[in-house]
Amino acid sequence: MPKRTLQGQVTSKKSNKTIVVTVERNKKHKVYQKVINFTKKFMAHDEENSAKEGDTVVIEESRPYSKNKTWVLKTITERAV
Repeated sequence: MPKRTLQGQVTSKKSNKTIVVTVERNKKHKVYQKVINFTKKFMAHDEENSAKEGDTVVIEESRPYSKNKTWVLKTITERAV
């Protein structure tokens, strides 16, 4: 089974080897057909501490590194200015 990948923005880099990535999704309401924005935060493992706040990154599902950290940083697509 392929691993899931998500793209989001790094919102926190306060812990060592850990980043918090905010992923935004758009979904249409079933009845009213209005587009609603959903945001969710994921903790991801960053081995080299290479990502910074504001970067757009791709994270991939992995083995559990801790209680809340089950994602790993795959690539940094866009650097923050």
